[in-house]
Amino acid sequence: MLIDSHCHLDDYENLSEILANAHASGVDKLLAIGIGSGPADMHVALDLANQHPEIFATAGIHPQEAHQATPENLAKLEKLAADPRCIAIGEIGLDYYHLDNPDIPTQQAAFIAQLKVAAAAQKPITIHCRTSELAIPAAKARYEPADAWTDLLRLIAEHWTPTGLPGIMHCFSGNEAQASASLAAGFYLSFAGNLTYPKSTTIQAIAASAPADRILVETDAPFLTPIPLRGQQNQPANTALTAKFLAELRGTTPEAIAHQTTSNFYTLFPTASAA
Repeated sequence: MLIDSHCHLDDYENLSEILANAHASGVDKLLAIGIGSGPADMHVALDLANQHPEIFATAGIHPQEAHQATPENLAKLEKLAADPRCIAIGEIGLDYYHLDNPDIPTQQAAFIAQLKVAAAAQKPITIHCRTSELAIPAAKARYEPADAWTDLLRLIAEHWTPTGLPGIMHCFSGNEAQASASLAAGFYLSFAGNLTYPKSTTIQAIAASAPADRILVETDAPFLTPIPLRGQQNQPANTALTAKFLAELRGTTPEAIAHQTTSNFYTLFPTASAA
């Protein structure tokens, strides 16, 4: 059995078909990310989880919507976090890539506020982090010299590590130092379809050597379709392709990766194993 640790199921109009395809590929559990198109829709993933036993949910305010981290929307997040089928808060974090994203102080304030919600609910977090390194010149000029990873790890150290709670670095795309810092802070590294891309050599090296008990697989569907299907809409069934590629990197079998990442998911989310 495989678990897709990060997918956006509310983006599909043909969800029954998507779930059937996942099951046929051995992907029997899915973590639906509850960010919607903004806080007004962040409940939709949890609605799906309460309708489908194979789905678990998160809820959170994406950094692109950080300006909407109002008291009212944070109160909504607290309510969603209290539901047993909502097993994490996220995806939350920092995004210094898009020119029209909220400014840095707004993003950081929203992140800290949601860390407090997660800590109060005793739920892990799933992190989004995107730097300005490959952004358009206007975005680079807006965000640099600030670095999203530096800021993220500092805020985690200040506001999250003291809680003793774990989390996921979703679609891990950092470097070796960032991977080491994430692991030291209690995070799991989740690898998505971009792991299979030829230029992803740094991520591949990290995926090959990361501790076996701290790795997960995901799709980020409908985004980041793995090779050989790149260019098509992604779906949770393709978790199997990333898992196969990860197995090759680590010199093991897809079955072993499936067993290990499933075990890791249930270690991170013990209430999910009883559901």
